[in-house]
Amino acid sequence: MVKFFRSGNPLTVLLLLIYTLVVKFYYLLHPATYLADGSEGLLYDLLVKWLKALVGPSPFFFTSLAIMILLLQALLITKIVNHQRLFAKPNYLPAMAYMLFTSLLEGWNVFSPALLVNFIMLWVFSSITLLYTRTSARDVVFNIGFALGICGLFYFPAIIFCLLLLMSLLIMRPFRLAEWIIAVLGLVGPLYLLGTYLFLTDQWALFTKIPRIGFSIELMLHYKVWGAIVISVVFFLLGWLLLQRSLKKMLIQGRKIWGVLVIYVFVAMLIPFFNIHFSPAYWVLAILPLSMFVANVYWSIRNNTMANVIHLLTVAYVIVMQWFSANH
Repeated sequence: MVKFFRSGNPLTVLLLLIYTLVVKFYYLLHPATYLADGSEGLLYDLLVKWLKALVGPSPFFFTSLAIMILLLQALLITKIVNHQRLFAKPNYLPAMAYMLFTSLLEGWNVFSPALLVNFIMLWVFSSITLLYTRTSARDVVFNIGFALGICGLFYFPAIIFCLLLLMSLLIMRPFRLAEWIIAVLGLVGPLYLLGTYLFLTDQWALFTKIPRIGFSIELMLHYKVWGAIVISVVFFLLGWLLLQRSLKKMLIQGRKIWGVLVIYVFVAMLIPFFNIHFSPAYWVLAILPLSMFVANVYWSIRNNTMANVIHLLTVAYVIVMQWFSANH
């Protein structure tokens, strides 16, 4: 199975579609509507309200939409990785890893602000990879900051991703104060424009719904959550360790991009703690960059039998947690 995803053949997309149906079938049979826990942003509230008016509060619709979003994100992240040549050859392992690891927890397959933020973060990450080669990056930096500001309107704690932008500037470029200032201006841009619109249209009361942020740590988590966390962290560490063998052979830009991905994972893991009400569903933000380290595990293990055994054990864990374990 892993051998097929190591291929860059476009027909692998058909296999990915079948693979998605296998690992997500349980969630389609037991659909959920959408996440609404008090931490969602204004734009997310408006989008959900519009979708409910369009199709009603259909659990199957929202779950199907969430899975289609995950599949599209898997293809997009694969396209970015292959374009930047983070692996020796083009492959579909990042897509496979993303679809598999988002299946570890039911909350990662629910329509949520985090899924929408991940869409924007794909563009942000793609833009960050361009910073190293640009002579002047002020326009790119502003656009990234502006995109992160939009993320905050869907899920306000996502503005903490500004740490990723600032650290990426340190890694990818020489320090230029002007670029940092431009990044901050881009970040506050969407908030300023939306605030102006709401003020002029006499809807200022809606503005108070934007800064939904707090600090919440929950340690008494469900065993399925702990299982998903442990497996994800183990694969992340293993992927990073195996990466050391090929880092020396990479171009400087490639090494810097992998460094940015490490920071991306850590920042994304911290963000859910700044919810009003803690929810592990928001850790899907970290699964997006983490899936590239998972892909590196399967890429680095050249023995097909060993790679397939590890893969089948992970798939078996997913299926057991979905079908044969208690939800409470």
